[in-house]
Formats: sequence, structure tokens, C-alpha cells
Amino acid sequence: MKRKIFILTALVMMIFCVNACAFSDVQSGSWYYDNVTDMTNQGYLSGYEDGTFRPDGTVTKAELVSIVGRIAGLQESAKQNNHWADGMVQTALTKGLFDWDEIPPTAQTYDEPITRQLAVKIVMNAFFKDERGDYNRVSSSVSDFAQLDGRYYDSMIAAYCKGIVYGDDKGNLNPKSSITRAEACAIIMRAASMKGDLKPYEPTVTEQPKPQTTRKGGVSENGALHVDGTQLMNENNEPVVLHGMSSHGLQWFGNFAAENAVKATADYGANLFRCAMYTDEGGYISNPSVKDTLINAVDSAIRQDMYVIIDWHILSDGNPMQHIDDAVDFFGEMSERYKDSNAVLYEICNEPNGNVTWNDNVKPYAETVIPVIRANTNAIILVGSPTWSQDLHEAAKNPINAENIMYTCHFYAGTHTDWLRQRIADCGLPVFVSEWGTSAADGNGGVYLDEAQRWIDFMNERGISWANWSLCDKNESSAALVNGANVNDGISEDELTESGKFVFKNF
Repeated sequence: MKRKIFILTALVMMIFCVNACAFSDVQSGSWYYDNVTDMTNQGYLSGYEDGTFRPDGTVTKAELVSIVGRIAGLQESAKQNNHWADGMVQTALTKGLFDWDEIPPTAQTYDEPITRQLAVKIVMNAFFKDERGDYNRVSSSVSDFAQLDGRYYDSMIAAYCKGIVYGDDKGNLNPKSSITRAEACAIIMRAASMKGDLKPYEPTVTEQPKPQTTRKGGVSENGALHVDGTQLMNENNEPVVLHGMSSHGLQWFGNFAAENAVKATADYGANLFRCAMYTDEGGYISNPSVKDTLINAVDSAIRQDMYVIIDWHILSDGNPMQHIDDAVDFFGEMSERYKDSNAVLYEICNEPNGNVTWNDNVKPYAETVIPVIRANTNAIILVGSPTWSQDLHEAAKNPINAENIMYTCHFYAGTHTDWLRQRIADCGLPVFVSEWGTSAADGNGGVYLDEAQRWIDFMNERGISWANWSLCDKNESSAALVNGANVNDGISEDELTESGKFVFKNF
């Protein structure tokens, strides 16, 4: 997880603003106290969820450009990539706050620490672009002046002569060192205050998408599904959403994918069941008989009028190319078996991970498997992406040229937050959340219901279908059932865990 940014109350990746007086690590009497307080009160800064500001933390290029741009009154340009700060970086580059090679607008270096000399250049170009200082005075006063790169002479000399930057107790400016939050606040506030006419930051309010008018219901009501733009549609060309549970590994918890278990989820309102057939870890590759468990689960879901996902569940075997021949044979058999069913969706690679890329591994794999399925059916095909089905931005740059393709995104509420929601919103792809949990990404760590609710609201607003991990009684936070739950006669409220109760009420 990337660290959360410390600035800008309007940005997607920020957290809620906390008054500076409440920062546990910003004490009255600290040299940076007034700067942090003033900038927070003006709406330019926020802290972390734990009530800290972390004044000694380093500032990235994106963070500094963003806060300087907003204080200077710049407006964000259209984004050229999915990075949260790209709109302001594009504007700042156009306005000449920095040069292309210093922060290339490709986002590759946005999250790198910014050097002091570049930070000062950006600040001076924003507030005092034409200011000049006395070279002789500064070069003779600053002990490490020789370390300053020539392209930064004008801005650093002007800032020093104007009192915006000072040397340390040894007379050094440390031009190539990183800059801390506290130091950045001091430099920016000195410059902005000297410029005058500081106005509180008024964040741009982004219009939220209107909730999709979506249908639920089962296969008999919605029929064959297709993709239109970014939306899953039924055979009447109406938006439709699927909500339900994913099994855990069928080789371990096949009893919770039996007919009574699947029916029990339908009784609570689910119209989807996902059959997670692991390929490794004692799954299909070494134990082909697990396919029989999957077929029984698929047939059970079909009898319950539910849609059902056949999931080729790669995980520890993170490169989908590893078992591509087996995948071709398997999906050829499954698509032939269910070619006349409107109920079946095919998830062809669960969570690519490790040293894999979209262009070199996942897309070539998908372009091999998809035609095998298409020889039998035009059903929905779900495709994962690298980094455990989270690199939607990479897939968006080079999408698959085929119909009825959706791209999976997997999240866990205790680990994945605003940044991943923004990635979904920005990618422009039809997204299907084929796995999510209320826990941290390892399946444990507690249940994060507040964040889970944010995800539910987000998916509801956009008509995104989902399957929750998982319908089993494993001793982990993400399990929907308490240990020892007996699903032969249905699932009672008492047999649901805290996670299960939350998920089942959202079917």
C-alpha cells in the first residue's frame, strides 16, 4: 500500500481534514506549528487517520506540485493518466513551474521524493517568477553552494535573498536532499504570505454519477447477458447487477458449494455464485477430480436460477501462462458443456501476480483462451490483471479487442481504499468485482465495515456486479460462516459471521 498523501482536502487519495491543533505530533512551540496551523485552517492540508501530521515525512513531486498549484490558484487540466495528481501536474508544466525532464508528465516519477532545489524552483515560479537575487552574496554565504545545479541558480538565489529559504546551522542549503512536510509548509507559506492575497482553498466538487437503474433477478428474468460500454446488460438491453458469494477453494471447502449451500444464498437474495477452482495448491492441476465438484456447484446454481462464474483460480501460480494448455482444454470443455446455458460466466485468470505484466503475459493468455470459449458461446468472459487483479489502468492502455469482455477488480476493505476506487472510475473499462472481502487482503485482520460500506455505495452508484469472498467456515475474518456452520438445512442468522451478516444484507 502506498502511503497516503498529506495534502489537499479535495483529492481522491486524501483522508478527512483534521484541525492542526488535533495533530498529536504537532505541538505548540514547534518551529513549524504556525505554518501547519495556518495551512490547515486555509484548507490546504490534512493529516492522517491516526491524528498525526508526520512533519518529518518526505514530500513527493506530485504532492508539492499539487499544493503549490492550488495555493497559486491554478486549475487542473484534463488527466493524461490515472494518477490522482496528474491534472495539476499537467497544468503546472504548461505554466512553466518546472521543466518536462524534471517531472515527466507520464506519472512514472510523480511519487518520488522531490529535491529541495526543485521544490524551491516550483515555489518561486508559482509566486515570484521574475524575482532575482545577488549571486555573489549567496555563493559566498552558502557553504554547499557548489552542490546546486546551475539550472536552479536563479530560483534558489532569489528565494535565499528574499528570505523564503535559509541555510541550516552549518550554512548549507542541501539542494539535492529531500524535503520534509514541515520544511515544505514553511517554504510555501513564506512565499505565499509574501505574495499576499491568500484565499482559503475551495475544492472542486465533482458531480457524483447518478445511481444506475439496474435490475436484479435471476436467469429466467434477465436471460443472456452482454456488455454495452461499461455496463452489464440483460437480454432486454437493461442494466443488470449480479450480487452473490464466492466459494473458497473447492478442494478444501467443497461442501459449501453443494446445492443446499448455494440455495441458501439464493434464499437471502443472491443471484450469483462464483465457483473458485484453484489450479495450484492441491487444486485442478494436481487433482483433476476437483472439476467434478465445480460442475456440481455450477449445476446447483443453474437449478436455483442463479448466474454462476466458473473461476480458473490462479493464485500462487501467478503467471497465467504457466498452465495455458490446461486452461485451453478446460475452458474448451466447460464452454462446450454449458454452451446452451445463459447462466454461466467464465473467469479465465483469477489474480495474476508476481513478475507478470499485462502486455507480456495476461493479454496474450487471454487472447489464446477467449477464442476457445467463443467457439461455443458468446457468454461474458472475465479477465484479471496484474497485481492481484488491480492493474486496470494497464489493461485500459491496451484492452482486449473482443465482445462481452469485462475486467475484474479485487479488493479487500481493510487494505484497498479510495485509490483503487479512483482507478476503477478512471479506467473506462467494464468492471466486474468478482472477489472482495470485508477484511484485510490476507483474509484476516478484522472486519472493516465502514470501508466496506463505502465500497458497496461506490459499486451501487456505478452498477458494478460483485461476488464476496467467501462462503465457508474457515477461521478467518473474511469467512461468511461461523466455524462448524451446518448449511444442509439453510443458513440461519446465527450461522453468519459479522462479515457474513453485512454481506448477506446487501444482496
